[in-house]
Amino acid sequence: MSLSPPSPSYWHWWPASRTGPAASRWTCPGAALVAVGMGLTVLGLQQAGTWGWDSVATWACIAGGLAVFCRFELRTRFPLIKLRVFRDRAFSVDNAVLFFTMMAFVPVFFFASVYAQVSLSASPNQAALYLLYFFIGFGIASQWGGRILDKRGARPAMKLGTALGAVGFALWAGKLTSLSMHDQWLYVAMAGIGLLLAPASTDAVNRAIDAGYGEVTGITQTVRNFAAGIGLAVYGTMLTRTTITKVDGTLRTKGVPDGESRDIAESIAQSVTGHADSRGPAGSGPVAETIRDSMAAIRMDFAEANQWVFYGMAIALDVAFLISLRHPGTRVTQESSG
Repeated sequence: MSLSPPSPSYWHWWPASRTGPAASRWTCPGAALVAVGMGLTVLGLQQAGTWGWDSVATWACIAGGLAVFCRFELRTRFPLIKLRVFRDRAFSVDNAVLFFTMMAFVPVFFFASVYAQVSLSASPNQAALYLLYFFIGFGIASQWGGRILDKRGARPAMKLGTALGAVGFALWAGKLTSLSMHDQWLYVAMAGIGLLLAPASTDAVNRAIDAGYGEVTGITQTVRNFAAGIGLAVYGTMLTRTTITKVDGTLRTKGVPDGESRDIAESIAQSVTGHADSRGPAGSGPVAETIRDSMAAIRMDFAEANQWVFYGMAIALDVAFLISLRHPGTRVTQESSG
């Protein structure tokens, strides 16, 4: 695992206009806490697969690092990020909706691509075409979401988008075992995200309270990227563990001994590259022959494991929908912001 040092932007230099008559200064404690806090968070996310998501160490690293940094930023006179901007309920709701939405939006590209190549036996080009279908619903709905934002504000777009996305991901998950490239609900799922993404982002940026545009944009981008990282970590662990369990069961029903079937299942789950159907295991023994004969069942096992991932994405959007109900529904206009 590699932890990079904090970038120069974190070693904030405050001009005299902000510090008063005092000389310019470096906020070394804030920079150090950024390095330690984000480092602990990255450590927790990367080690979650080994330690387990039920481990105290995992959550101590993830939550502890952020808690220390936030506590310092709220108490210092010259914070790196004005966390008090979250006192605005609409801004907080916008970012919370973006957080749970991005837990589904970014990871879905990876998991859908791997699903297409492994379970649908698609080539890389076909998998790319499968991903391209996402943007049919996403592109059309994005335009609609922008119009709703202009006329009625962000709240209606977020409510409709999260609800539609949750239903779409749930229906999509149910269709994964059909092993069809086209008979799926990805259009609906991505239309829901397209409806809410631009309105939520725009509304959040427009609600800068005693903070600059760049500062608020940095907060929203950090929230989005951090959520995507958490989504990949959580769903990746879920997919690996479920795949191991299902493949292990399949191999045992084919007569592979228990201990050996578990080892083989772990190897298959951790080495999925998108060509599991076209590259059978080497060797000529009875176990290798059994595995080659079981590849169709293993592809179905992988599709069933992906169902848990996509249901998890639907749950994330369900949470985003409940949060969107807390939005006050106010709009930021040129007159009100001026």
